Amino acid sequence: MSEKVATKKAATKKAPAKKAASEDTASKFKRTLTGEVVSDKSTKTIVVRVERKTMHPKYSKFVTTSKKYHAHDENEQASIGNVVTIIESKPHSRLKRWELVSIVK
Repeated sequence: MSEKVATKKAATKKAPAKKAASEDTASKFKRTLTGEVVSDKSTKTIVVRVERKTMHPKYSKFVTTSKKYHAHDENEQASIGNVVTIIESKPHSRLKRWELVSIVK
């Protein structure tokens, strides 16, 4: 009888499944945006215009709205006209809360 109880306990105890080490959990929760660089005049800073299409509440037409984000560009590799991807980050200054991830075009 005690053998059956011991085997049941051993069968129920299993090691928890581990997540893959390559999965970056920090970037999983951060927002990413894609937009066009409209200014690169400041040192290590770019201004990215992100356009969104929203439906007008009264006329039910799609309206293009845009917003500008200041992003940190450590190596100063982006220039005006590039399409870039930015990600949320810690505050670098009063306006900069985003970082450059990659240049798409």
